[in-house]
Parts: sequence; structure tokens; C-alpha cells
Amino acid sequence: MDKYRIDSHKLMYHVPRVNNWLDGKNIYPIYMETSPAGACNHRCLYCGLDFMKYKPRFYDTPIFRERLTEMGTLGLKSIMFAGEGEPFLHPHMAQIINHTKSAGIDAAVTSNGVLFTKEIADKCLADISWIKISINGATARTYTKIHRGKPDDFDKVMANMRYAADLRRRQNLKTALGMQLLLLPDNKDEAVMLAELAKDIGMDYLVIKPYSQHPQSETTIYKDIKYKDYEYLGEKLEKFDDNNFKVIFRIHAMKKWDEESKPYKKCLSFPFWSYIDSDGNVWGCSMFLGDDRFNYGNIFKNTFKEIWEGNKRKESLEWVNKNLDISQCRINCRMDEINKYLWDLKNPMEHVNFI
Repeated sequence: MDKYRIDSHKLMYHVPRVNNWLDGKNIYPIYMETSPAGACNHRCLYCGLDFMKYKPRFYDTPIFRERLTEMGTLGLKSIMFAGEGEPFLHPHMAQIINHTKSAGIDAAVTSNGVLFTKEIADKCLADISWIKISINGATARTYTKIHRGKPDDFDKVMANMRYAADLRRRQNLKTALGMQLLLLPDNKDEAVMLAELAKDIGMDYLVIKPYSQHPQSETTIYKDIKYKDYEYLGEKLEKFDDNNFKVIFRIHAMKKWDEESKPYKKCLSFPFWSYIDSDGNVWGCSMFLGDDRFNYGNIFKNTFKEIWEGNKRKESLEWVNKNLDISQCRINCRMDEINKYLWDLKNPMEHVNFI
């Protein structure tokens, strides 16, 4: 069982916020994704945000700390640091993570792990709820081909995560440590090997997930991939599961890529999350980066409260409700399962009282 519900959602655990939304109240987001750095030390073949051009933009740390404190008081529950760049390229990333936790917000990181060194781990691992490392190969050769980083990056990542696992054990931390492989024709034959490596160095899980074509992405080499060809891997990977390690083979998401149409008519998830790019712009959805209709404002010019309650966001939500064609949205959007849940709440089936 996937105890983290990575292939599903967890919105049902936030009943008061959902009820306020159902009552038509303005709610603050539960979850946020932010990009503290626009630059990246890799140029992955599959990068969905390559159109952002890996600009060397970095958050102003003092102002962002102020915004974190503010967002915590407004009810933000969690932040995942990821985005269009590598988070640990930010010179104060450990400090930002520490302050996120002290502001009452759960902090998580998706990273390529090359810069998650012993020194950084010592400073901030205790304040991270989970860290998930993108590692798209089980050999240095395949990894370097896909990530397009330095030849020794694979060995650095494995050493960094082995140290993180040891640090967690020594300090008795609750931080979840995971790895993630984006299943591609280039690495499908190394999925089993990576599961063995991840388990050996002390990871809690390995996620095997499908590719998702970003409509704005400049790369299209994997747009026609068919995941029915890879379902056989699920059985091979099950043998690694035990009480301390789990391979989360996202077969549900893979089937959606190949077969499923959306069972909802509108995107309802906008009030529950947001995305902040490396320039500080607050967006309703990361699929529409660059489209001003989805840009609510900038955290380095205004407070988050001013942005979230401002006219630009109200106008954006009205436009989304009336005009957004979700058939053009990204398959396997991060909010897909949440939209199914919210649509069912808004449009219940018959006989719901017969529980």
C-alpha cells in the first residue's frame, strides 16, 4: 500500500477548508509549490519547464522569510520547493527550509540531489517532511544521458542520499526519503536495478511515474510514449517491498496517460493551491506560466494577503470558471485527482444518503 497516497490525493483530510469552499467563502491555499531558484545544474531530456529558460533568478531571502511567516498565519499548510530550477542552487536554501518549518508550514523538496551535500543535510534535514530525488537511471551512463549533468553527478547523488539516511537514523528524524524515476524508453531496463540501489542506501520509497507532456515544453520527444508496454514492471518491482521500503509504481497515472478522459467539466482546484515562480510571481496554475490571465501578483511587491484577495486573482478565477477548456490541460496534472474529488462534491450522484 502507498501510505503517502502519492498516486491519489489527501484533500479529504482538510474538511473545514473544503466546507468553507463549498459554502462559497474565500479560502487560502493548503499547499504551494515554489521555485526559489530559476537556474538548474541539469538539462534533463524530458524537462517540462525548459521554456522558462533556466534563468539565474533567486528569491530575496529576507522578503521571502517575511512572506513565509505571513502565509503560515493565513493557513498555508505545506510548501514543496521545486519548480523551474534546482532548489539547492539558492545560497540560503537551508535557511529558507528552517524558516518554513518555524512559520508552521511543512516543508518538502523535490531536487536532483547533487547539491544536497552533507553540510546542507546537517543544517536542514530535521525540518524537511520529505525529500524526493529525481534520479532517472541506475547507472552513471544512463543517468548522465538523461539528466545531461556532470559525469560524476550520479555518484554524488547516491553518496548524498546514503548520508541523509544515516543522519536520519542517528538523529531519529521522521523525514521521509524517496527517489523518483520518470519511466522512459531510455531507462525502463534500469527500473529494477534502481529499486535495489534505493533500498540498499536506506530510502523509504522509489516512485516510478509516467511522463507528462507540458503544453508549453520545447521538448516533445516523449509525447507519444505508451505505458501499456511497461505494465509488466509492476510485478518485478513488488519483490522489493517490505515494512521499510516501497516501490510506488504509478500504474493508475500510467493508465490515465494512455486511456482516460477527464470525468470533470471544470478545474475546481485553484483555491486550494498555487505556484510561485523564481521571480516571485504567484500563479493559479503552473501549466499557464507566462499567461497573464493566471498571474495573481508578485510577493516581492505585495503581501500574500493583498495578492490572494486582490482583483487580479478574482478576475482570473472568474475567467477560469467561464472559459477554461480543460480538454487542453496537461494529462496527469497534479490536481487531477483533487478535481475528481471536488467535482463529485459539487455534483453528487443520486442516492448519496444511502451510505
